[in-house]
Amino acid sequence: MRILLFSGKGGVGKTSLAAATGLQLSRLGYRTLVMSVDPAHSLADAFDLSGDLFHGKTGDPYPINDKLAIHEVNIQKEIKRHWGQISAYVISVLRTTGISDVEAEELAILPGMEELSAMMWVNTFRREQRYDVIVLDCAPTAESMRFVSMPTTLEWYMRHIFPVQRGVLKAVRPIANRVSPIELPPDSYFANVKDLFAKLDGIDELLEDPRLTSVRLVTNPERMVLRETQRAFVYFSLHGLTVDGIIVNRVLPAEVSDVWFAEWRSSQARVLEEIEAYFAPVPVKRVALFTHEVLGSERLEELARALYHQNEDPAAVTRTEAPFAFVKSNGNYAVRVQLPFAVKGEVGLFKKGDELVVEIGTLRRHIGLPTSMANLSPSHAKLENRVLTVEMKEN
Repeated sequence: MRILLFSGKGGVGKTSLAAATGLQLSRLGYRTLVMSVDPAHSLADAFDLSGDLFHGKTGDPYPINDKLAIHEVNIQKEIKRHWGQISAYVISVLRTTGISDVEAEELAILPGMEELSAMMWVNTFRREQRYDVIVLDCAPTAESMRFVSMPTTLEWYMRHIFPVQRGVLKAVRPIANRVSPIELPPDSYFANVKDLFAKLDGIDELLEDPRLTSVRLVTNPERMVLRETQRAFVYFSLHGLTVDGIIVNRVLPAEVSDVWFAEWRSSQARVLEEIEAYFAPVPVKRVALFTHEVLGSERLEELARALYHQNEDPAAVTRTEAPFAFVKSNGNYAVRVQLPFAVKGEVGLFKKGDELVVEIGTLRRHIGLPTSMANLSPSHAKLENRVLTVEMKEN
């Protein structure tokens, strides 16, 4: 099963592009699911499914055609399915503070519940082999980062904190509940947590396997949007996910020659040039700004034709190696850059803001640095087996 994860800044058009990709995949014969992981769902709206006829039906996979279904994770349904004991305990605690029942139920929707529920669905579909491809329409960038980092965080908690916490509370609960104004969570609460973790087993390996999971970053040719896309590129790489494509949406088409758009055209040209340089060798696709809103299956099909040539397979594995990686060994930081076509020669290194710029001959790479390395400077570099290792040290 393949997973294609569409991420980007809010409002760049990733939902429409994810939906169009789903249509292209279904046309090629793949059993495809497009799943929205964004709490502010707009996937059904993209297909123009509105009104009482469709209300609530996309909380489970909803068929668009014989090969394509869409799914908007409904957190209220998921609480009943998976989070019963956890939610019940949180609600009981909130009620003791004087909060009304309705408010308590709303506040009991904890951060991460929606993302973890989506991961459980993905794992379930993988085990059932129900779909060939799942296209994930993710929340804006910051929430996407939380989505991909959760398996690692949860595994650490389950290994190091959960057993101790459960054991200690089991021992002190009878006494503590007599004197505490709030009852400690029952053992069924911890059983619910353990059951949820079991349902997520293996999801981290699935997300980090480039033969199974690929990230497609959606951006617009605007500098503010580009900066967030660059940060997303860095942090997906940091978490071990492979970005195999950049999609620049809403590029002014060549037919727009009105003088009113002259400055927009000039600005977009500069940003597009920067995008090509920064993300190389990851391929960059451009999608022109349409003359109309992309709404409904017919217009999504039109978008799919603009995004992919007729027989292009969005599920094809095109990259299995991250273009760069960040490592720390014995307290020393380094950046490893894949340079398959480079030959040994003079290596030029310099910092530009929070970017490391690498030059070998005519080849140049721009590498955004994570926060922990942003204040470091390159000190030494070596090229071995087509991998450039750049040591980073404090000034």
